Amino acid sequence: MTGVERTEDRPVTTVDAHAHAWSPQTARARFRAGLTGPTAGVAAGHTQANLIAVPADWAYDMLLFCQRNPKPCPVLDVTDAGASTTVLAEGADLRTDLPRYRVWQDGELVDEPTDARAYWRDDLVSFLLGCSFTFEWALARAGVPIRHVEQGRNVPMYVTGRACRAAGRLRGPMVVSMRPVPPEHLGAAIRESSLLPAVHGGPVHCGDPAALGIEDLGRPDFGDPVTVAAGEIPVFWACGVTPQAAVTASRPPFAITHAPGQMFLTDARDEQYRLVGVD
Repeated sequence: MTGVERTEDRPVTTVDAHAHAWSPQTARARFRAGLTGPTAGVAAGHTQANLIAVPADWAYDMLLFCQRNPKPCPVLDVTDAGASTTVLAEGADLRTDLPRYRVWQDGELVDEPTDARAYWRDDLVSFLLGCSFTFEWALARAGVPIRHVEQGRNVPMYVTGRACRAAGRLRGPMVVSMRPVPPEHLGAAIRESSLLPAVHGGPVHCGDPAALGIEDLGRPDFGDPVTVAAGEIPVFWACGVTPQAAVTASRPPFAITHAPGQMFLTDARDEQYRLVGVD
């Protein structure tokens, strides 16, 4: 399996037992103060976003990569060079308000800080991409179990053998997240996520992981393994960690990203990205 190098697993922890009831402002303040951990279920009802910031001379390549690969890279916002703010969250700071960051140099992961200010540059253009945590409210409402939330784990993510469409200097494999779904809930999982194309939309594959080049569901490349009960179907959605796989494959001189599963909490409501008039 090719792509981003697997790093040592951290102990499985949940951010806070009451994190689902936090406002996004409270969540960002807690992360700014140093709290870390997976953000699935945090500030329930509010849109979460992946982050990748690249030098301005790589920004067009990244924008084109996102345009050509909208399933894993749905763009919610793009900042001006050097800006650390976004229209998605008033008063937020992209350098401090995520639980954990990743810093990349020449395609190599060099640090995973909880505060990125020491690495921030005036030429960085930030891309905020839709995250599948956003549609989990719709799945849960439709009765679809969310195993990683139930088990207090980060969602499992896998580097696939499916190549993204190259763009300029950027290339790399698609990364997917996986949720096991009982057969009787599969239709609802597909329908509800498909109504939210801005946050990855419907699955890219259901069933045999080998069809995506995934050898072992018990060994995700990012996140934590979750229990798949007998008869449940592994369902795979395109994942916003895909740009990190492109960073590894394409080796830009510098980039800052979110740590997988540790997202940026926006002020936007999940319903804002749901297609209307379609049920």
